[in-house]
Amino acid sequence: MKKSSAVPSSKASSTPAPRVAIAIMAAGKGTRLKSQLPKVLHEVGGKPLLAHVIAAATRVVPPADVFAIIGHEADRVRAALANTGVNFVLQSEQRGTGHALMVAQSALSAYDHVIVLSGDAPQINPQTIAQLLNFHLDQKAAMTLLSADLDHPTGYGRVIRKNPRSSEVQAIVEEKSSSPAQKKIREVNAGFYVFDVPQLFAHIKKLSTANPHAEYYLTDMASLLRQARQRVVVWKTQNSAEVLGANTRVELSFIDYQMRMRKCHELMTEGVTIFYPASCVIDNDVEIAPDTVLEPFVQILGRSRIGAGCRIRSYSVIRDSEVADGVLLRPGCILEGARVERNAILGPYSHLRPGSDIGEGAHVGNFVETKKIKLGKGSKANHLTYLGDAEIGAGVNIGAGTITCNYDGVHKHTTVIEDEVFIGSDSTLVAPVRVGKRAYVAAASCITDDVPEDALAIGRSRQITKEGWAREKRTASSPRRHGGTEKANPQKQI
Repeated sequence: MKKSSAVPSSKASSTPAPRVAIAIMAAGKGTRLKSQLPKVLHEVGGKPLLAHVIAAATRVVPPADVFAIIGHEADRVRAALANTGVNFVLQSEQRGTGHALMVAQSALSAYDHVIVLSGDAPQINPQTIAQLLNFHLDQKAAMTLLSADLDHPTGYGRVIRKNPRSSEVQAIVEEKSSSPAQKKIREVNAGFYVFDVPQLFAHIKKLSTANPHAEYYLTDMASLLRQARQRVVVWKTQNSAEVLGANTRVELSFIDYQMRMRKCHELMTEGVTIFYPASCVIDNDVEIAPDTVLEPFVQILGRSRIGAGCRIRSYSVIRDSEVADGVLLRPGCILEGARVERNAILGPYSHLRPGSDIGEGAHVGNFVETKKIKLGKGSKANHLTYLGDAEIGAGVNIGAGTITCNYDGVHKHTTVIEDEVFIGSDSTLVAPVRVGKRAYVAAASCITDDVPEDALAIGRSRQITKEGWAREKRTASSPRRHGGTEKANPQKQI
């Protein structure tokens, strides 16, 4: 769905399209989570609860028409979601959902209708928001509720319709006030609404705090508007999961599981093989092309993109990285902010840190760590190596134990290794340094100067061999040197 597509366009040029805003309730502390972190910043599916709701909202209206009403730890929430482009309204004193819209009145008064969403219900679907709005407009209602049928509705307010076939609401009855017959009703108020803005603010000051929590409840607007002979209606979603909120750690875990399993099912439907979906952790924004295989216990996080025909073996963790077609990740690879070109082979236990760019057909092997490097096409670094701040050409062989020494204690420096270079095992390249095309670096060398093309660089002391030295050392350490004798000790015999 494209942005603003839910807002009906004018059929006649003389009738302007209604101005629609979305207000997201995000001011609460979330006491039952027992956390220092604001409730709406707790994560499910790889990002904060509020980020999911904002993502859905901004597929219905532009970000400039979305208002997140924040309160507890407001600065922290604002900072975490600043890049979304939405507006923030401060509810410095949290006195209920009705009070939240009172605080936002000046921001919302310029609109014709406002959709109210809950910032702790991350599974809400943009299509549902759009359908709720369109139903509200078609019904010419002052207030429209979103409802859902729950198998276990305990704790939720029940929706009482005028009659079973009517969309008009007679009342919303909270759990504590409901009769035994009303408790059997499975249709609950989901806490999502659409209001006619002039009607909302014409009556909102009539809300009362005469309740156990001394708060202004938005649900009470239904009775106020009905008393004013305004139309209050309800529209039911068939997907009850999307209205569920996260009030406890258990509920967070359940919603996270639902979202991740749904993501796995979507990927499998699109041609991805996932051997054991319940063991994999795949964030909502991840993209994976067909014919890629994920083995058990794989994590693909953030905004990672995986190409077609890849195989990601067990215990690999990929975050905010791009992996092209045909790549093999052997077990235990870690990728963070990295890019891997087609047909490359990684691992087992390779660690690609941010800025790593691995070329087509390249190999990065056992216990190799890279950071901010370009490894060219077909190049290999297969064993026990650290490559940081380096530009490495095509067809290069990096021997086991090689290190690019990129940090002098104050600044980082770059190592350049040109095409078809051979770096012998256990070499140390002290940046800034350049190794020219087709050059060789002898094993165990410490390279501090540039190496010309086609040259051999040896940066180590000459080997000295002393014949018989070991035998003389053993003789010198014998007790007989001191003229004494030593009784045999059976415990020291082998």
